[in-house]
Amino acid sequence: MTIQVGEKLPQAQFRVMTEEGPQVKTTDDIFKGKKVALFAVPGAYTGTCHKMHLPSIFLNAYALKGKGVDTIAIISVNDAFVMNAWKRDTDQRDEAVFLADGNADFTKAIGMELDASGHGLGIRSKRYSMLVEDGVVTKLNLEAAPGKVEVSGGDTLLGQL
Repeated sequence: MTIQVGEKLPQAQFRVMTEEGPQVKTTDDIFKGKKVALFAVPGAYTGTCHKMHLPSIFLNAYALKGKGVDTIAIISVNDAFVMNAWKRDTDQRDEAVFLADGNADFTKAIGMELDASGHGLGIRSKRYSMLVEDGVVTKLNLEAAPGKVEVSGGDTLLGQL
């Protein structure tokens, strides 16, 4: 079942690249006591994610933080090494944390998995954005199709703040 507005995020672990290598971050580490703009993409470096979704986030990053967002987080069903390379190549001002959900544990726990195995991509995440306040979903914008960024971009979430 897909998570809904008003529900608390389940406990999960993510991988984040640090100077010492991949480190585990929990749901509490990322969301507890914070207002987080979370953006989920089907895959790092994929066309729509790389050329449309991420730019919409970074173009609105200052404004999102100006509206009280503590953390901008980008999550994908990729490993920490890929997510770190994608951060290096896209996040020039170090505005976001890139969360690797390599086994899709978090994605499945919130009911946002997408079976893209017909395209050779395996299990991925649906494209969405959400505002999470102290671990509770307060806004949720789910795309109808994974190849579009019509409601999940940074501009939409900014307009909801």
